[in-house]
Amino acid sequence: MNSSTISTRIDPETAKKLEELAKVTKRTKSFLASEAINQYVEEQLWQIEAITKGLKEADEGKFASEKEVKKFFAKWNIDAD
Repeated sequence: MNSSTISTRIDPETAKKLEELAKVTKRTKSFLASEAINQYVEEQLWQIEAITKGLKEADEGKFASEKEVKKFFAKWNIDAD
């Protein structure tokens, strides 16, 4: 597996927690940090893609009508006015 090396600083409390987690899970701190970064990046990219898609749809005029919005909220007994 190809990988890149990065260097980062974390506060002492987080470093201690990471050390404890590494011991309990029998994983290296590097493995846990890599997993955390991968998860963070995927989540952020998903959010950006969803926002970009929503903005594109809005630019194209793809909105719910007022009637559709009221109907949706009515299902939950919420007054949308």
